[in-house]
Amino acid sequence: MTVVSDPLMDRINLNSYDSGGIAIIFGASGGIGRALLETLTSMGHFKRVLGFSRQTAIPFDFSDEKSMQRAIEHSCDQGEIRLAIDVTGFLHSEGRKPEKTWQELDPQHLAHLFHINAIGPAILMKHILPRLPRSGKTTFATLSARVGSINDNRLGGWYGYRASKAALNQLVRTASIELKRRAPEAICVALHPGTVTTPLSAPFTKSIHNALTPFQAAYNLLTVVENLDSNKTGGFFDWRGEEVPW
Repeated sequence: MTVVSDPLMDRINLNSYDSGGIAIIFGASGGIGRALLETLTSMGHFKRVLGFSRQTAIPFDFSDEKSMQRAIEHSCDQGEIRLAIDVTGFLHSEGRKPEKTWQELDPQHLAHLFHINAIGPAILMKHILPRLPRSGKTTFATLSARVGSINDNRLGGWYGYRASKAALNQLVRTASIELKRRAPEAICVALHPGTVTTPLSAPFTKSIHNALTPFQAAYNLLTVVENLDSNKTGGFFDWRGEEVPW
């Protein structure tokens, strides 16, 4: 594991979380996922920090529900889950960019977007939320996107990505209500990380001068979750901690 040497790291604290618990990153092989994993590990606040992806020793894949169960069972064997962040997502592939018009809508592409951006995280919540501690602060956060906001949609386009992230937001909101009945101090939220220089956003960041590095995004996201409390559960927040309209 790389030891992070970044001045931002010294400004993060996660003191609202029990240091005897564990933190988990799902999608740890991506740019933001790696940055979160390395930052949390270097901070040393949690007893253990675990990362899962298709490439890890215990593989994690949205196409295999049993792999999700195995990853969560392994995590629970290490301690109480106090922080879990899902940073998976799909925007485009080499041969298919986000739709600019309804003429480009394709059933298989739409199904894939919904599978990765909404269905996968929903099944992850199905297995992890019942395993969160019943008392004390514990957080499950999944990465959404501002373009998933229906109220904020002024430009159109990007049909599948927008719709799949809007679906994710509704799934998070609904799950948070059920979670609160079981664990009143638990938090279940969607987060918008901003525009980050990762392969997912690479074709769209060339003209954006204020795009964030993965480590800047990690710092921002960890700062947001540190400042959340149970009154914010079910919400949708950007990288500054500001609420994003549905």
